[in-house]
This record gives sequence, structure tokens and C-alpha cells, in this order.
Amino acid sequence: MDLAGVNRLLLHRAAKPGLWLLCLLPLAGWIWGGVQGGLGANPAETLLRGTGEWTLRFLCVVLAVTPLRQWSGLHALARWRRMLGLFVFFYAVLHFLAYAWLDMGFDPAAVVHDLGKRPFALVGFLAFVLLVPLAATSFNRAIKAMGAARWQRLHRLVYAIAGLGLLHLFWMRASKQRYGEVLVYAAVLGVLLGWRVWRAWQVARAASASQHSRVTGG
Repeated sequence: MDLAGVNRLLLHRAAKPGLWLLCLLPLAGWIWGGVQGGLGANPAETLLRGTGEWTLRFLCVVLAVTPLRQWSGLHALARWRRMLGLFVFFYAVLHFLAYAWLDMGFDPAAVVHDLGKRPFALVGFLAFVLLVPLAATSFNRAIKAMGAARWQRLHRLVYAIAGLGLLHLFWMRASKQRYGEVLVYAAVLGVLLGWRVWRAWQVARAASASQHSRVTGG
């Protein structure tokens, strides 16, 4: 199948519902595991760890959409970015609810105390808070109301969220000195964010060269 054919396939009306169902598979796995008693010896830890890991994985997928689209020419991938971004927020909500319920017993005072006592919890909560305005403005009416430039500036918070999410994971794993998983995510996010820095530099250099050419009449 050629590139045009793959783009048509990605634009098919069944593609988006299919991806939506695929994104729900982790949740379905936890529900099934809960019903069948397959969440391990510590179900709370399984859910906390699983929801956090899938939040970070979906964040990596969202950040991969733009470079993958430009590298491959699969421009139809752009139509999936918003939905994937909302799944980042969805799993972040599940992660926070698992923490607030299973760790803190839905006690607001206990949550506030814990956030002040454990830096990794505070960093994770801050990342979650920053996700809220991104999810709240992830629709066309918000873009029109804010203007494209302001909307884009707001949604650059995703880079800070990625850094906070990685720091949250690092501090979580540091207590057991398990850094392998952290290094994998750091490498993936480093490539995805590094590509954006390189791309911005390329655009700025091209604009500078164009301006110089106009000034010198080259």
C-alpha cells in the first residue's frame, strides 16, 4: 500500500472509533483483572503504577504525532492528536483518583499533607493540574475564542508536563534504585523534545536567511 493509501485508511471513518477502543484496552484489562482477582498481591499498587505508566506512555505518543507525521508524510495522523491528548488526561485522572482513593481514602486533608511531605507526589499533582487547562481547551470553539496563537502558547505546557511526569517517575523509582524504566522514558522524551528544538532552530535559521537575502537583494 502506498503513502496515499495509508493516509486514506487513517482517514476512514472507522479508524478513529477503532483507535478509541484500542486506547481503552488498559482500562479494560484492569477491570477484568479486578473481576478475576488478577491484579496481583497488591491491587492498589498495580492500579497506581499502571495508570501512571499509561499516562506517560500516551503523553509520549501524543508528542510523537507531529514528528512522525512529518517524517513519514502520514498527515492524517494529525486528526488523532486531540483524541490521544484527551486520553493522556483520562489516564491522569484515573491515576489521581487511584492515589486519592487507594492511598489517601478520599481525605482532602491527608492529600494536602502528603503533597507537602513527599516531593514526588507534589510534582505529579502539579503535572495533573497543568493538564486540566489543556483538556478544557481541546476543542474547536476554544481555539476560536482564544485565537490560534494564544491557544498554541497554552498547549506548549505539554513540554513542562512531560518533564514533570519524568521527574515524578524518577523520584518514584529512586527509592528502589530502579532507573532502567526512567532512562527509557528519558530517551524517548529527549528525542521527541530534541527534535522540536532542532526544528525550531531550522525554521529560525531559514527565516533569518530569507530576511538577509531580502536586505542584501540576494
